Amino acid sequence: MKSSQILVAAVAVVSFSLAAAAGAKGDIDAVRYQKSVKLLSDSKMKGRGTGSPELEKAASWIAGQFKKAGLKPAGGASYYQRFSVTTDAKLGKSNRLAAAGSTLEFQKDFQPFNFSGNGTASAGVVFAGYGITAPEYGYDDYSGVDVKDKIVLLLRHEPQEFDEKSVFAGKVYTTHAQMTNKAVNARFHGAKAVVFVNDVSNHTDADSLDRFSSNVGPNSPDIPFVQVRAEIADKWLAMAGTSLKSWIAEVDRDLKPKPVQIPGLTVDLAADVVRQKKEVPNVAGYLPGVTDEYVIIGAHYDHIGMGEQSSMSPSEAGKAVHHGADDNASGSAGLVELAWHLAAQPKPRRGILFLAFAGEELGLLGSNYYVNHPLLPLDKAVAMLNMDMIGRIKDRKVFIGGTATGDGFKPLLEKVRSNTRLQLDASDQGGFGSSDHFSFTVKQVPVLFFFSGLHADYHRPSDTWEKINQDDAAELLKVVAQVTGELANSAPQPKFVKVAMPQQVASASASAGGGYGAYFGSVPDMGNTEGGFRITDVREGSPAAQAGLKGGDQIVEFGGKPIGNLYDFTYALRQHKPGDEVAIKYKRGGQVFDTKATLTARK
Repeated sequence: MKSSQILVAAVAVVSFSLAAAAGAKGDIDAVRYQKSVKLLSDSKMKGRGTGSPELEKAASWIAGQFKKAGLKPAGGASYYQRFSVTTDAKLGKSNRLAAAGSTLEFQKDFQPFNFSGNGTASAGVVFAGYGITAPEYGYDDYSGVDVKDKIVLLLRHEPQEFDEKSVFAGKVYTTHAQMTNKAVNARFHGAKAVVFVNDVSNHTDADSLDRFSSNVGPNSPDIPFVQVRAEIADKWLAMAGTSLKSWIAEVDRDLKPKPVQIPGLTVDLAADVVRQKKEVPNVAGYLPGVTDEYVIIGAHYDHIGMGEQSSMSPSEAGKAVHHGADDNASGSAGLVELAWHLAAQPKPRRGILFLAFAGEELGLLGSNYYVNHPLLPLDKAVAMLNMDMIGRIKDRKVFIGGTATGDGFKPLLEKVRSNTRLQLDASDQGGFGSSDHFSFTVKQVPVLFFFSGLHADYHRPSDTWEKINQDDAAELLKVVAQVTGELANSAPQPKFVKVAMPQQVASASASAGGGYGAYFGSVPDMGNTEGGFRITDVREGSPAAQAGLKGGDQIVEFGGKPIGNLYDFTYALRQHKPGDEVAIKYKRGGQVFDTKATLTARK
């Protein structure tokens, strides 16, 4: 049998009992729902990482359930809508590093990070300390030294790490400690490559290289970014009469960076990281109505696999299955249960589109792709209902977001509230946040987001099926079914209301902490990773809006810095303060335009 046939057969074996149980249409069944959650979050599913065989297995099961429930393919003959994502990175065969008359051993003495750019570099070396430029703290490791066309040697973390009175916050790392920020800053200063080293005098861990898959970063900072063992870096620094330990101690005393030119040292290196791209499926099933209008019910069915890059349990990352029972087997199992339930009802006036998204954990990739390549006209979508983490309801309280994005949502929810024992908290009025409904908000589709709250098992292997509150989850599915029924049959089409966007969402990155930083007001397109920073929307009245920018524009230069992706833009923005006027180059419709924006303070 072909591998694809083996996979189909395996899916059939795993799900035959559940399919039989799901054969009876009608009322929402809490036991059947729990079986669906268990199937999707079983250890054999290995966390349903996007691009994995197990994600394909989950997609096949969902599509099969849609078909058996009586749903039609939404986009022709297939229930699948495939799109391309970068799912993994592997070390290539051409990695090398030679210096000071010796060739280092690959994966023992040196190794690229998974976000390294590919290429070669041969140049002199400058030790630029922590590689930090922090104008808010009056600290710049690049002050007084030119690293253009050089290779920079950089330390992990940041100075005065254990000084609680430090401007760098002591013990709590600032965003300057992030390796991706160090990579972007080095490139902005003209470096040809970065060689990274652990600050072993502050951290007594063994002088070893990081696991290749353990660090998250952009697809490429456009320059090689490799790590060497501290023992090797110390040999290089000895050529300049210093050491890692003495340099760190000196800078910790006075917080005055001291870049070091290493005389007579040339490093010759090559970084070869092979990025894997795969076609992965959204799963779409359609229940036709009398008219061409329709309601969308959505949930993402991917999770984080073995947790290599997104685990909240670092010691188990890459080692243990991250089951994702609540996140989001609970929502995708609910999607299937609603498909069986709603398909058994009389034909609705408006159709109902059921969407299971892949790639949510990688940045809302599946929903972002869908709204830009809709299988049905997006202007006919009257609302999008999103379910993400609905299985751990506590004290019968459920959070509903997006209530102000549709002008008829509030009275509709009041009507539903009287028919359930659940407490519906609809205080989150905006359609923002880090789940798939946000992709529809920026396309001006009214949204409602159903969510049972975060918990200690989030993104950990311990998010398992037996912790799901099946009875309350089933009760919530009845709420979603009633809302869907009202929207599909009797309720007038809700008009989209553009809610004021919170600044932490409307900025390019919500991670610029500490209250410091300038505000721009752009919403990033998370599905775009190269060629510039593409925005999907701008906050009304923000500096971005006043500069004339709008959704679909792609920023390629900001404040004189070349912008290749979101990470570049985020870092460039952090280098400015409120009141700064920055020059911007952006692409629109194939043309490049210039504008200026005066940045404001975050609120």
